[in-house]
Amino acid sequence: MIVRPGRRPVAIGARLKSRPEILTLGFRPDFTDYSPREQERLLGAKNILYPTAFYADLFNAMGKQTFPSFHTYKFAQDKIRQSAIFAMQKIPHPRTRVFYTTNPQQDILAEFDFPFVAKAPRGSARGRGVFLIRNPGELTQYLSQHRPAYIQEYLPEDKDMRIIVIKGEVALGFWRFSTDNEFRTNISMGGRIAFDPLPQAALDLALTTAARCGWDDVGIDIIEHRGGFFVLEGNMKYGTQGFQAAGMDYKRYLVDRILNF
Repeated sequence: MIVRPGRRPVAIGARLKSRPEILTLGFRPDFTDYSPREQERLLGAKNILYPTAFYADLFNAMGKQTFPSFHTYKFAQDKIRQSAIFAMQKIPHPRTRVFYTTNPQQDILAEFDFPFVAKAPRGSARGRGVFLIRNPGELTQYLSQHRPAYIQEYLPEDKDMRIIVIKGEVALGFWRFSTDNEFRTNISMGGRIAFDPLPQAALDLALTTAARCGWDDVGIDIIEHRGGFFVLEGNMKYGTQGFQAAGMDYKRYLVDRILNF
């Protein structure tokens, strides 16, 4: 992005509100609530930062570029769409099925052995909405609250990798370890971070996944199991604790990538 002197990039979402290099206008669902000058800035900008999911669709329809990309927003917190594109793009992913029937329990048990993973198909983040199903009772409880049923094979490992890709570059990667009584590795669930070197194959897979899916600001979770690497999911609302633990200024890095891209 080439920035003319005195012309700051314009953003809607608050991610970079504290940075003076970025003009953050804030989210207003009624476009006419922006002042005439603010409307002019938005409509005249070639690239709009953090447009929010609401405006990403609208700017895309107008042919405007955004960061994050339109595709990044379309896949946010939608595990069904993510699994579909992983299959279409031949991205290694744990065996996953979505069951849409009214009473799917019998169909699920015909395809998956205990234990397996069940997830809220849409709208969950930071490990919430992810369940290890070990018996029929736990499956019944899950199905009472979630439809369609998103069922995934369980890969029994005590660690995975979070690799954050921003504009085609690995911004940060680290291991996440689960605690003794928790199968999820999310930091919000008590997971522990380690900065031991990550396998190059995992880093390459993260970059390939982001590129093929059209994601330019995403935390990709990858697990190593029996010598192979599998993408668990992409997180567009990833936390920044890893940057803090690594001693990195996340917002400074992000501004540099945006202004020098």
